[in-house]
Order: sequence, then C-alpha cells, then structure tokens
Amino acid sequence: MEADQEDLLEFLDPVQRGESYYAVFDEYQMIGFFSFAQKNDHTIDIGLGMRPENTGEGNGEAFVHAGIEFAKRTYRPTHITLSVATFNRRAIKVYENIGFQIEETFMQPTNGSYFEFVRMVYECE
Repeated sequence: MEADQEDLLEFLDPVQRGESYYAVFDEYQMIGFFSFAQKNDHTIDIGLGMRPENTGEGNGEAFVHAGIEFAKRTYRPTHITLSVATFNRRAIKVYENIGFQIEETFMQPTNGSYFEFVRMVYECE
C-alpha cells in the first residue's frame, strides 16, 4: 500500500476511511483488510489486501471467501465486484476459482503511472 500514497493516506485517515474498511486478524497480527463500497442497491464493490508475507501460501481463496461471506451477510448484494491489475495473475486466478468472472478491462492511474485492470463480478446466490 505504501507504493500508492493516495491509497495509503485514505487508509490511514479515519475521516477518509469512514466505516467501510475492516481489518482481518489471525491470532497474532493483522493479516489483511477489506473495504466495501455500495455501488447501487444490488452491488457491492470490494477492495482487499493481504500482508505480502502472507501471500503465496495457499490462503487466498479462504481469505477472499471470508470477505464475500461478510459482504453477503452485511449488505445482501446480488453482485460483488472488484478490480485487479491484469499483471496480478495469481490474484485473478484466486478470484476466478471462487467464481468471479471478468466483466471489462480498463486503464487506471495508480502508483504514478497507468496500468491495465480488469473489473470482475461475482453473482451472489
């Protein structure tokens, strides 16, 4: 998160952060976070991140699934969306394994440059 100062400032400032961010802890430390933004009456957009040292250990699907279940209980959406950089193939595979499908590709400014992202959608049951 330190690579994108704008995101970091939002994350650290309680006024900007509001009530939409949730920390995820194991028994010892914070392992990640989720953010939830209501797009319309039926769709929630999520943001998420895991501590870098916790990635690549096979826990991504359980982590994302827990966030989806929280969003479903809390917001009762029919759809959940997220955006991810196309170079983040490992994350895209996790999202696809859970049931997200690519909806569109777009360019987004971040970390001082422009990167290609995909918006993915999950149909809630």
